[in-house]
Amino acid sequence: MRRDIHNSNIPVRCMSCEVRHKGMCGALNADELMALSAHTRLVNHDAGDELSGEKTPAESYATVIRGVVKLTKTLEDGRQQIVGLQFAPDFLGRLNAEENAVSAEAASDVNLCRVPKAALERMVKSNPALAERLMAQTLRELDEAREWMVTLGRKTAAEKVASFLLLIATHLDPEAEGDSRRFDLPLSRADIADFLGLTIETVSRQLSRLKSDGIISVVANRHIEVPRLSKLKACCGS
Repeated sequence: MRRDIHNSNIPVRCMSCEVRHKGMCGALNADELMALSAHTRLVNHDAGDELSGEKTPAESYATVIRGVVKLTKTLEDGRQQIVGLQFAPDFLGRLNAEENAVSAEAASDVNLCRVPKAALERMVKSNPALAERLMAQTLRELDEAREWMVTLGRKTAAEKVASFLLLIATHLDPEAEGDSRRFDLPLSRADIADFLGLTIETVSRQLSRLKSDGIISVVANRHIEVPRLSKLKACCGS
């Protein structure tokens, strides 16, 4: 049950935060928010900015306030693989880790609320509700990762591209109502191909097929309109 934090003691920046009730801060009362805000800072990043590097010391955590973050792993020979995407209000970082297991990069313009590692870990130890909220987010991401393994391992190219579009459509604004969505793709065609294990040509061909079938509309290469999510979902093979 979410604690009541509708209180005049809430920091001003928390009052205006779009994801205050949805992310880890939804487990905090007004006094706890005030204590945490003494350590947090709001930061903005442009698309393409590195947020944290793989195998670098973990010095802070963050909540995604707006935008999309892509997570990547790099092999010794320089080959890179996108292993996940994070959206608001996801928690960026792995609790209690000494170093970052993946690189994090702003896939789009991103707003983050950063908190030093030590400050958050102290609060987690003394706040079971916060620990439970972060655990719930971690388990949800694990479930989604397992679902994505099925997409990458078993689905056809057409189903993979449709599944990717459904992922973006449902995560950029999860509370949107109705059966239609409009959004800008946060990844380039090359990144989409990398994420799905396809070639750029295959991604473009499948997007064109979805467009010709009336499943989506594509405007200026990156803006996608989905008249009916139910029709897009039917193309995902699940």
